[in-house]
Amino acid sequence: MQKITVLSGGYGGATFLRGLRHALRTGLLPGADSSGEVEVTVVSNTADDLWIHGLKVCPDLDTVMYTLGDGLDTERGWGRRDETWSIKEELSAYGVEGTWFGLGDRDVATHLVRTQMMEAGYPLSQVTEALCRRWQPGVRLLPMTDDRVETHIAVADDQSPSGRRVVHFQEYWVRMRAMVPAEAVVVVGLEGSSPAPGVLEAIGGADLVVLPPSNPVVSVGTILGVPGIRDAVLATGAPVVGLSPIVGGTHVRGMAHQLLDAIGVEVSAGGVGLHYGARGEGGLLDGWLVDRRDAHHLPALAAAGIRAAAVPLMMTSPEATAAMAAAAVELVS
Repeated sequence: MQKITVLSGGYGGATFLRGLRHALRTGLLPGADSSGEVEVTVVSNTADDLWIHGLKVCPDLDTVMYTLGDGLDTERGWGRRDETWSIKEELSAYGVEGTWFGLGDRDVATHLVRTQMMEAGYPLSQVTEALCRRWQPGVRLLPMTDDRVETHIAVADDQSPSGRRVVHFQEYWVRMRAMVPAEAVVVVGLEGSSPAPGVLEAIGGADLVVLPPSNPVVSVGTILGVPGIRDAVLATGAPVVGLSPIVGGTHVRGMAHQLLDAIGVEVSAGGVGLHYGARGEGGLLDGWLVDRRDAHHLPALAAAGIRAAAVPLMMTSPEATAAMAAAAVELVS
């Protein structure tokens, strides 16, 4: 059995995974072993998680679960399809803070189950396994850690003595719409966290490790920041291939542009590839795919020891994304 491990954020990672699954189902993926069986394990970012209205919400885990379980609202790119909003409306009527974070009625059921299980003493990894029994995503879905880790963003604030204030990542992304510059990214609890059960084994035992087009700072970056995970990627015998989340000099969706600026990384397909680095030089990548319009970055990537190629990278359909997945595998086969 061939084993593929993907380090995934939310929408971008989930969309890639849907294309990867399509590639597997249609036989587009090169390099499968003689059994024809492929096991996909997804290590999901959990630093976007938050507690709100007394509920534990895991946006990236849920986006992967809903997407692969055919329950995602694809127009919004988050939450449940055919959603209703009675709970949110009632909370607003009571004047409760936090209604900027939209929890639909169907979505609340997931968070209620998760919160009840965690309050009963179950770790997030076991809770996620239980929730996946309902959704049947077709992959093994693991949180990066069972520990509480939360990303915060520092923004300018003239009213603060320090000249800045720190907000939860979700407030920056949802409430503020990432419309102000991010001055720093602060991931609380990351250094003291440990990988969830099965994570290191999934990386070490993989035949292929994939960094999908997820945010390199607050999705893939936080997964790699859990002590032990980056070392596992460096040590694995499997090839490691990534796909650029930057196309034509900016992000396709999300706020990678703002956050790359905050950590001093060039906002380009080449800049992100060099940020991850070549495995032969102590970095992570054996291969890196960029979009065709970013082909001018290929010489610099090759000079840094990263095998790179330019292909269409817009995930406009499962078929287009399946072709991306096949190209990624072919690059490091």
